[in-house]
Amino acid sequence: MQTSIKTRFWRLFRWGVGVFMLMFIFRLIYGYVASHTNSSGDYYENYFDQVNGLRRNYATSKLDMGSKMSMAPAGNPQPDFSTSQKYEKTAIVRTTTSDFTKDEADLRKKIESYKAMIQYEKALGKKGNRELHLMIGVNPEKFDSFYHEIQGLGAIRSMSITKVDKTNEYRQLNAKKVSLEKTVESLEKLKTTAGANQDLLSIYDRQLELEDKLQNLGVDLGNFNTENEFCTVKLSLYEGATAQSISFIHRVKIALQWTIHYFTYTVIGFTALSIFVFALLLIIDKLNVLGIFKQ
Repeated sequence: MQTSIKTRFWRLFRWGVGVFMLMFIFRLIYGYVASHTNSSGDYYENYFDQVNGLRRNYATSKLDMGSKMSMAPAGNPQPDFSTSQKYEKTAIVRTTTSDFTKDEADLRKKIESYKAMIQYEKALGKKGNRELHLMIGVNPEKFDSFYHEIQGLGAIRSMSITKVDKTNEYRQLNAKKVSLEKTVESLEKLKTTAGANQDLLSIYDRQLELEDKLQNLGVDLGNFNTENEFCTVKLSLYEGATAQSISFIHRVKIALQWTIHYFTYTVIGFTALSIFVFALLLIIDKLNVLGIFKQ
């Protein structure tokens, strides 16, 4: 009898230790996975995706002769449009700092030293939870140096660079401008031959409509002008404690506390369930329910 009780006790003990170790290992692994997921998801959304109407910056780079020949339209050469490449280059940087005031001052000094231009600025939050969002126009020749230097601010959460060719768009805008100007000239000549006042009114209306389109087109083309050439840096600076690595001992401590806590609940729950089943079997036996079913 004693041997049987001891055997059952050690069997239950081994099962309990096995379950405890499985729960402990599971919680320890979960700690690594969860912390990695949370750190990579900080400030994942780009603030500037929610802002409309921001200025578009374009830059120019000279093309070699092979590029000129391949990009120039066959049978209709446009030397003014094919001697250079128009492109849009944008860097997005999101960083967290525990010394917001100092890093903001350093950032503004860097912007001034690089002769860059703040084209959009938005400050949010109170001290301890502040945010600063800047769209900065940087000279294309200084873009790479500026991009690498601002990575020293705080702890970088994410960064990326995107370059998009805009040469064809630039050509299309110029071609559209030439077409509109020719149409306006034709309307100007047509006014001298128009007879009725009604015809003149319709010509004037059409001319005003085209001139309005030319003005809007001029604004779009103005962004491509050499004096307006910039590359864009969209920087979001968040205030907050910089992430610190968690030691293995601390992870073991947290995993052990969690395992003890939930293992206790598991044992209590299993014991309560066993008592309930045992009591139910006793009641069934007392009421002779099985005997009734046999009859």
